[in-house]
Amino acid sequence: MSRSVLSRLSLSASLALVIGLAGLSQSATAAEPPALTVTADKQSATPGSSVTLTMTFTNVQTTDVQFVYQTIHPTYDTTKGGLKYAFTSCTEEGKPCDASRPLNYTVPIAPGATRTVKLTYQVAGDSACGTNKAIGFYSYLYYEFAAGQSTKDGIFPTGLTNVPCATNPTPAGASHQ
Repeated sequence: MSRSVLSRLSLSASLALVIGLAGLSQSATAAEPPALTVTADKQSATPGSSVTLTMTFTNVQTTDVQFVYQTIHPTYDTTKGGLKYAFTSCTEEGKPCDASRPLNYTVPIAPGATRTVKLTYQVAGDSACGTNKAIGFYSYLYYEFAAGQSTKDGIFPTGLTNVPCATNPTPAGASHQ
């Protein structure tokens, strides 16, 4: 091999090393926190009892959010197998809302500010229950910020609430034989 070929290979290898090291030295950026968090007040609910979902939207952007569109839908497994429920209450920051329609948040929402929706549903007294029976929802969220020039959307699961069958407690004073 000639000296000029070795020089070029050496120069190329040096440049690749410098570029590679520069890429490694860039600071890592933290993942953006989720815009929507969902909690349930209980992990299981027997037929006839109620569950309250609390959904909190947080503006994780650096500019005001001007528009929010959010819906809530049952999961596929919730719609089959005899599970029954009905929404009994919906409030957004204390104001009534309708869980069967898109949720309306009061806007604008400043950076770091939150809006909270509480949805309560009752598991029907004649709902299916037992092992592997659970009610769950997912929420579709779309919002606009930066004077409407930027948008984000996503699907957020609410988690599952197990629906065990109610057990009949042993009456006081009764004995087992």
